[in-house]
Amino acid sequence: MTTELRVLDPSEWDRWYGVLELAFGGVAESPEERQLWRDLTEFDRFMGAWDGDLCVGTAGAFTFRLTVPGGASVPAGGVTMVSVAGTHRRRGILTSMMRRQLDDLRAAGEPLAVLTASEPEIYGRFGYGVAAYAARATIDTTRVRLSVPEGTDGVVLRQADLAESSAVREAVYARLVPARPGMTARRPGWERLPLIDPEGDREGASPRLCVLAERDGEVVGYAHYAVKPDWSYTGAEGKVVVHQLMGLDPVAEAALWRFLCSVDLTSEVQLRSRPVDDGWQHLVSDVRRCAPTLRDSLHARLVEVGAALEARTYQAPVDVVLEVEDAFCPWNEGRWRLTGDRKGAACVRTSEPADLSLSVRELGSAYLGGTSLVSLAAAGRVRELREGSLVEASVAFGSPVAPWLPHGF
Repeated sequence: MTTELRVLDPSEWDRWYGVLELAFGGVAESPEERQLWRDLTEFDRFMGAWDGDLCVGTAGAFTFRLTVPGGASVPAGGVTMVSVAGTHRRRGILTSMMRRQLDDLRAAGEPLAVLTASEPEIYGRFGYGVAAYAARATIDTTRVRLSVPEGTDGVVLRQADLAESSAVREAVYARLVPARPGMTARRPGWERLPLIDPEGDREGASPRLCVLAERDGEVVGYAHYAVKPDWSYTGAEGKVVVHQLMGLDPVAEAALWRFLCSVDLTSEVQLRSRPVDDGWQHLVSDVRRCAPTLRDSLHARLVEVGAALEARTYQAPVDVVLEVEDAFCPWNEGRWRLTGDRKGAACVRTSEPADLSLSVRELGSAYLGGTSLVSLAAAGRVRELREGSLVEASVAFGSPVAPWLPHGF
């Protein structure tokens, strides 16, 4: 490879971002969206691959803190904006950027790397595994009824301006972050993300709307959504598109769902990205009429196996020796003894016989508790070397709450 990798200079950003846009289809983003991503760019953590004066590759990492099982907020590099120019494929540029990035994350003391993948098959070879899924659904409100819990009528709903309600919505979001693995604590600037609403991305729907849920004068939940009007010969067939819904308790969430399912002149509610264990599935009278589907969401990579496994807690007592394969980050290879429970964990190198054998990719998939080691073993991705160790570890790695990433990056 003759290209040069270097840290992105602010003066190069427009050219650099143009390469990224071209790689993702060549459609220019709106000025406000482009400005947001420039403002969020951490220039010392972003890089470009250059062939002379020509930018031919892009990659970056945001500074995140990610919730893991047990509620701890762990430093994680949010890998983003990865692309290689079509004219420079198969020259090792992507591999060199991934190599540099993981080395930098390790030097910065971040035990985890996470990303959302445009194409899931790309990142497995660099040690990333699918750690969280998102559910999509379309609720047919002409056929599906909602049964809400007692107390729902005590929640007051009011329309609010999306920008003016930003502070109260962010306060609700911040309270929910420690409760679910996969959620990220929002740093300054990220509160602007829900406000980006270019007309070209609406597909005929309204500008984003906002409704707040209040109880005793306190905001206990919110939803931002859009309405896409539609008509047939027999009447209104509009659609409610849910961009985000957050509630501090089941009653607040139920009040918001009931509202969205009763918007005038609509016949369906589209959910774009929800937790796989979301409560709405148990409010509806017929989940089959909601056509839920799953898609990979958050991919995770353990940069430092010992530190990452020590950062979370475990649902049940566990004492297991893991034989870890990690050709891309060889400092992780070898045997690690993991001991832990709900109170904490230790993970240290050992020469003891291994109980389970797996690659760092499988550890990434299981890390947030959304994919069981038993499931991975059924695909031949985890090998049990001591009888009983697979079930023991699989139960311990689980999470009572499914991991979920509420927004992209």
